[in-house]
Amino acid sequence: MAAPEADALQRVFAAAAARYRVPADVLLAVSYLQSRWDSHAGAPSVGGGYGPMHLTDERTTSPQLAAGAGMLAQAAGLTGLSVAELRSDPAANVRGGAALLAAAQRHVGRAPSADPARWREAIALFSGAQEPSAARTYTDEVYAVMRAGQHRTNDDGQRVALAAPVDADRNAASFAGAGGAPHTGPVECPLSVSCEWIPAPYKKLDGSSDGDYGNHDLADRDRDASVDYIVVHDTEGSWKTALRLVQKPDYVSWQYTLRSFDGHVAQHVPLKDVAWHAGNWYTNAKSVGLEHEGILTAPDAWYTEAMYRSSARLTRYLAAKYDIPLDRQHVIGHDNVPGGTPEAVRGMHTDPGPYWDWAHYFELLGKPFVPTAGPDSAVVTVRPPYAAHRPPYTGCGKKPAEPCPEHASGAVRLHTAPDAAAPLVRDIGRGTDSTTGVNDTGARASTGQSFAVAERRGEWTAIWYLGQKVWFHNPAERPTAVNTEGRLLTAREGLESVPVYGRAYPEASAYPADVPVQPVVPLTYRVLAGQRYVVGERVPGEYFYAKDYGKPGRVVRGTEEYYEIQYGHRIGYVKESDVRVLGD
Repeated sequence: MAAPEADALQRVFAAAAARYRVPADVLLAVSYLQSRWDSHAGAPSVGGGYGPMHLTDERTTSPQLAAGAGMLAQAAGLTGLSVAELRSDPAANVRGGAALLAAAQRHVGRAPSADPARWREAIALFSGAQEPSAARTYTDEVYAVMRAGQHRTNDDGQRVALAAPVDADRNAASFAGAGGAPHTGPVECPLSVSCEWIPAPYKKLDGSSDGDYGNHDLADRDRDASVDYIVVHDTEGSWKTALRLVQKPDYVSWQYTLRSFDGHVAQHVPLKDVAWHAGNWYTNAKSVGLEHEGILTAPDAWYTEAMYRSSARLTRYLAAKYDIPLDRQHVIGHDNVPGGTPEAVRGMHTDPGPYWDWAHYFELLGKPFVPTAGPDSAVVTVRPPYAAHRPPYTGCGKKPAEPCPEHASGAVRLHTAPDAAAPLVRDIGRGTDSTTGVNDTGARASTGQSFAVAERRGEWTAIWYLGQKVWFHNPAERPTAVNTEGRLLTAREGLESVPVYGRAYPEASAYPADVPVQPVVPLTYRVLAGQRYVVGERVPGEYFYAKDYGKPGRVVRGTEEYYEIQYGHRIGYVKESDVRVLGD
C-alpha cells in the first residue's frame, strides 16, 4: 500500500471544514492545541483521547447531543462513522472533530459562520473543561494559535500549515497579555491561565516531640533573597495523586501543579515561601517548582500542547516577576539539579526526561535556540531536530533492558570517541557506567544546554563535560547543535584542577552564632586545567536557615562568590577564587 502524500492531512482538514461549515482555521487551531496534529499511531492519551482531534470516550461536548456519551460516541452519531474508525483513522477523526464543533455551534445558538471570531462559545464547549476559567483559557489558546500561525510535520510525516489570519478574535487575550477574568484567592498566576489555590499544609506533624513540621518553610523571598531558577518537574503520577500528596503535611511540596489535558494550574505554596521539591536545599531556597502531570516514559499520553502552553505562560510570568533569564541555566529540569553532596548524586531525580520538548517549550517562551555565532564558535548549544531525532532508549517497561518505543527526543548521546560504537561517557560521580536507560543522565546533553567546544572532527563535535572531552554526532546536513556565543571559564593558572560544588554555600565566618555552619563540601567532580565550561550566573554564597515553626527562615549570605556552570547534564558551581573567566 502506497504511503499517503505529505499534504494529505492538510486536504482532509479542508474537506472536513467545508463539509461541516466550520472555518478551516478554527478546525486546524483546535486540532493543533489538542494534539499538534499528531495521531500517535492510534494510541490513546492518558485522558483517553485519540487522533489529531483528541476525541475521547469520557468527555462530553454537548449533553443534549447524546446524554452521558463521550466525544467518540457523539462523533459517531453525527458522522455515521464507527468509533473504531474515529479512533484509528486520522481522516475519520478530523471529520468527527469538525462535526462536533458544528454541533457545539448549534448548541450555543449560533449559525455557521466563516468568521473565526464567531466560534468562541463553541470552542469553549468543545474543550470539555469543567471550570469556566479553564474553558476560557483553552479558547484563548486556540485563538493564539490562529493569530500566530503554525506549521510542522506531524508524527506521520504529514506537513500541515495554518496561516495567521488577521484579527482572528478581537476579544482574545494575547500570549503574554493580561486578558481574562481576575483570579480569586491568593493565587499568583498570570490572568491568561486557569489557576486555583489548593494549599500545601504548613503545620506541626502529629506525634512529633521536637516541633517537626511540614511541608514547606515560611520565608520572605520578595525581600530577603533572590529567586534564580524555575524547575520543571513531572509528577510521575496523576493530577489527583499529586494533589493528594502535596496536601499531606509529612510529604514534600512544590509551588504549582499543571494538569495534562487542559493545562489547568493549582498553586500550593506562596512564592515568597520555600517549597521542598528539588532534592537540593540550596536549589529549593532559590527556585520555584512546577510539577507537570505526567510520566516521563509515556510522553504522548501526558505531555500535551495545552500543558506546554500553560506552563510557558506561567514561566514567563515568573521570569518577569523575579527577573529570571529565560535560558537553560535558569529554566532547568529536575534532572538538571545537582546533588548537594557526593552521597546525594546517585539519588537525584531524572524528570522530565529525554522526551520533554525543550525546543518547543522555549519557542513558546519566545526564546528559541538559534545560531548566534559562526562555524568556528567556541560554544555550541544542543538543539537536535526534535521530531526526527530518535535515539534508542531502554527501561520504559518493567525490565531495565527492554527497549522503549521509538520516540522523538531532545537529548544527544555522548561518547568517549568520535564513533557511535565508542563507549558512552562514564559519570564518575555516580560510579557506574552509563547506559541508554531512559532514566540514565550520565552521558546525555539536552536541548538548550550550552558547552565549550573542545574539538571538531568530521561529523562529530567534542565538548568539555564532567571533566572529560566527550563527543556527539553533529553532521552538517543534520546538525544536532547550533553555534552560539557564551562566556567561558577555566581553572586559574597554576592550578591542576578545581573542585565543583552542588550548592553555593557561604564561608564559615559568615554564619551568626545561632546558625549552625554548613560545610562547603565539594563533589567528586573537578574542572581540570585547560578545560572550559559555559558560565551561567555569578552568585554569592547563601544558606537559607529555617528551624522555628511559625517564623520565617533567615538567609545567611557570605562574601565568597561562585559561578554556576553547565558541568554535565546537571549544573554545578565553582568558586570565583578558583577560576578565571575568559575575556575578563
